[in-house]
Amino acid sequence: MCELLGMSANVPTDIIFSFTGLVQRGGTTGPHKDGWGITFYEGKGCRTFKDPAPSSNSKIANLVMEYPIKSCSVISHIRQANRGGIKLENTHPFVREFWGRNITFAHNGQLSGYKLLALFDFMPIGETDSEYAFCWIMGKLKQKYPTKPKNWQSVFRYTAKLCKQLDELGVFNALISDGVHVLAYCSNNLTWITRKAPFGPASLIDKDVTVNFSEETTDNDIVTVIATRPLTDNESWVKLEPKQWVLFRLGVKLN
Repeated sequence: MCELLGMSANVPTDIIFSFTGLVQRGGTTGPHKDGWGITFYEGKGCRTFKDPAPSSNSKIANLVMEYPIKSCSVISHIRQANRGGIKLENTHPFVREFWGRNITFAHNGQLSGYKLLALFDFMPIGETDSEYAFCWIMGKLKQKYPTKPKNWQSVFRYTAKLCKQLDELGVFNALISDGVHVLAYCSNNLTWITRKAPFGPASLIDKDVTVNFSEETTDNDIVTVIATRPLTDNESWVKLEPKQWVLFRLGVKLN
């Protein structure tokens, strides 16, 4: 199985602390050594870094950890391959354009019978069940919204319904973002935490690193982090129930 990491914040924030914990699970403290990726949103644009090498010894991952890109929405993934070879095209996150917004998707789990789902307009480049499912979601969104949607929260509520359908095909933990919203859908394993004033220290589980967020933030900052498993051992993470989903906008939970 893979692991997911997402962030939703009300101010541009770097994710170096959380990402440092995640990359250790990609071959050092965990078995997810078949590639990794991360997408940062910046305004209407986004930049994605991917590498089919283990994240724990990836030079590109080191670059990301040393280069504090600040973003309000981030999606990241470390892979333990089950369908599709260890190749760049099979590495998450996947990105597609929808009504002038970059939609980013990452998935943890395994699906069966997914090729019975009809695809149109959006086609996978790689061989994974994850990208196939994402293309199906995007096609269904295009059917549902033939004109530009006015309410993007309704788009994500409909996307959550599509995630529930895919959940019937196996395990489907997923993160989806348009750069403003971050949708987290839980099939069996997903957690989240919102950090806001008063801020305090946080210590990583997978590496001996502690950050005192009161020295790095302002009282107005709101930062939500979503992860397959908690990344810190001195904070209270919320564990989602199976088939539960949450939607965040700029760090704030909307449902």
